Amino acid sequence: MKSKIIIALLAVVTLMSCNNNKSKNSEPGEHTEKEGPEGVVLLNPQQREALDLELGTFQMRNLTTMVKTNGEMQVPPASSAEVTAVIGGNVRDIRVFHGDKVRRGQTLAILEHPDYIKLQEDFAELASRLEFLEMEYERQKELFENNVGAGREFQQVKSEYNSAKAKYQGLKARLQLLHLSPEKVKEGEISNSVPIVSPINGYVNEIDVKVGTYAGAQDMLFEITDNSEIHADFLVYENDVHLLEKGQKVHFTAANIPDKELTATIFAIGQEFEANARAVHVHASLDETVPGLIPGMYISGHILTDENYTRTLPNDAIVSEGTKSYIFVLDEEATEAEHGHEVNHADEDEHAHDETHAEESDEEHARHEEGTHEGEGDEVMAFRMVEVVAGLQDEGYTEVKLLNPLPDDTQIVMNTAYYLLSDLKKDEAGDDD
Repeated sequence: MKSKIIIALLAVVTLMSCNNNKSKNSEPGEHTEKEGPEGVVLLNPQQREALDLELGTFQMRNLTTMVKTNGEMQVPPASSAEVTAVIGGNVRDIRVFHGDKVRRGQTLAILEHPDYIKLQEDFAELASRLEFLEMEYERQKELFENNVGAGREFQQVKSEYNSAKAKYQGLKARLQLLHLSPEKVKEGEISNSVPIVSPINGYVNEIDVKVGTYAGAQDMLFEITDNSEIHADFLVYENDVHLLEKGQKVHFTAANIPDKELTATIFAIGQEFEANARAVHVHASLDETVPGLIPGMYISGHILTDENYTRTLPNDAIVSEGTKSYIFVLDEEATEAEHGHEVNHADEDEHAHDETHAEESDEEHARHEEGTHEGEGDEVMAFRMVEVVAGLQDEGYTEVKLLNPLPDDTQIVMNTAYYLLSDLKKDEAGDDD
């Protein structure tokens, strides 16, 4: 990078030296390079191209207290699920693939086992017996209330009925957990398999089963993540925790889109330190939907602890000399004056050319006119040095305080202030000689 800058500077110096030689060797009546007013640098198109000069305006940025941080993208606990089998069984079929998008209730796999059959048989048998016990209970109750039946018999039937009813509700709940219909089972429809379904909408991140293997009740079969609720999870060290508040803005970049700055808002701050890190977790919700972000992705950025936007420029737009700082702005008046000066010289040259070569043909004169108009666009531009006060710096930008006001649309040299100052000092040294 330094070598490119040195080459650019040498090119500008060479161009300027050539212009000076031309000025010294020029004959009376020829166009000469005009030196700019004090504090003004004149650059022709070749010099601007050699420097790769860029123009821009002031930018408003927040350069106040900021906390550097990094972390990773995460989803809340409610947006991530590990799918297990309620009752263990053998995997008969797997119906999804890693990365598939699934909806809540969608079948992920099919398990089969004799225990599923027995559970349904027990439920169907108990449902039939419960009908008899319910009828007997109602009959004994009526006899007891009419002082006809013995109280002991009524209490025994009541106990059996309540016990059977509780067991019935338990078996019914187990069937529902297995996504089997109790009503169909009571009608005699017995299934030897059960579906494993997704509890949430999301994407399949892990598949830990194979067809034919036995999946226990505690084994994780699938992991589902809902990325629509993804947020930024940062780590902030203890010496900066006191600066944090809910609602603060975070500017950060993600690993897969490093050229785009994302923003988020803090909604939760951890209340305990991460083990061995002396840092707390800070959770921030994204201010806009950003495709391509996935949990676990590395992120880094800074937290704005207060809001105080100020006028800034890139560091290369500001140059220091002693204790003072300067920028270079496009001086439109000096540029127009210099352009007018060039036009006057062109007119004089054309007049002298007409006197000397009065016999020139109309065709050659037309070609000369055309060439003159084509060159008018290659005008010299004037840049005036303006003193400023440099303030805070962050991420390649410096705060700029103006000693005298400038219009908001002022065109400013953004990248070569150092070389313009060097050229200006060179010209001043030449004048002293």
